[in-house]
Amino acid sequence: MKQMDVYKMNEYELIKKELLGKQYVWLITGVAGFIGSNLLEQLLKLNQKVVGLDNFSTGYKKNIDEVKNLVTKEQWLNFKIIKGDIRNINDCKKAMYYQSTMNNKNNKIPVDYVLHQAALGSVPRSIKDPILTNQNNIDGFLNIMIASRDAKVKSFTYAASSSTYGDSKSLPKKENKIGKPLSSYAVTKYVNELYAYVFKINYDFNSIGLRYFNVYGPRQDPNGAYAAVIPLWIDSILNGKQIYINGDGKNSRDFTYIDNVVQANILAATTQKKNSKNEIYNIACGKNITLDNLNIKIRKKISEKLKIKNKTNIYRENRIGDVKKSKADILKAKKLLKYDPNIEIEKGLEKTVAWFLKNDKKY
Repeated sequence: MKQMDVYKMNEYELIKKELLGKQYVWLITGVAGFIGSNLLEQLLKLNQKVVGLDNFSTGYKKNIDEVKNLVTKEQWLNFKIIKGDIRNINDCKKAMYYQSTMNNKNNKIPVDYVLHQAALGSVPRSIKDPILTNQNNIDGFLNIMIASRDAKVKSFTYAASSSTYGDSKSLPKKENKIGKPLSSYAVTKYVNELYAYVFKINYDFNSIGLRYFNVYGPRQDPNGAYAAVIPLWIDSILNGKQIYINGDGKNSRDFTYIDNVVQANILAATTQKKNSKNEIYNIACGKNITLDNLNIKIRKKISEKLKIKNKTNIYRENRIGDVKKSKADILKAKKLLKYDPNIEIEKGLEKTVAWFLKNDKKY
């Protein structure tokens, strides 16, 4: 490779090139979920070994099956899945090893990198059932941290949440300034950050928390009472269902395409810089859009592909626990992780709509 070509490559491209040349073992909790399965796809394409842990409560076998169809047979053989629950400490400990049967021998290879995505998401669901949310997001988080600490993994990266900003009115959201939580889900995600800090000062265990802002993209579930807005609206338009907008349409969000989140996880897991570790980072695009404008863009992307008769939007009250405006400051992630969210809303929606059009019959 010419020196000029290397110079043009960003940090993420350099890391991917390095991973293609050296195989590590990764653990993805929640591997059958939307984010987990996209992480799995990228890591297998980079010829990495992956252990997946999932209880399939909110994840789906079809997500794993799709990944299988997108990688080579050799890459797929690098994946081992464990049906287990992060609320069970023994399942977490079991997941810290990749079970290899090479040369007819059962070898246990320890995990190098942990990407902890398993959680019970959704603000409304957490308000309806705070006990179950707490069990998954706090008890489960503590279990996987203890198992990772005891296994002496190279790094521990976990999914934090923009819900941690709570009632803070400041925009853009900066990592060092949060408000009071507005939901049980937000409480659990903040407790994760507190535990990460405690594990550092008590056990010298390093971790990185990624505060996701409204992630969307292929394989995101449009069904159920707690579906995210983008897959829900796409599915509704494709299938002639009514579209509901919570609030007056002026509420805004910093929507983040899944590939940007995958990039952030790999950058965080592999960073060697001490000042980059034991930090919290906003993972977003640093731009927000109102729900009204988002709705217009989604309808336009679909109408470019299909002739569909659109139903009029129905506006209703804001959901309890939702914030009205959200926008991330991503300078910290750009500076310390070299995060580069190069897929913004237009391109991200185009890719997402294309996936749903291809897979609509499955839903």
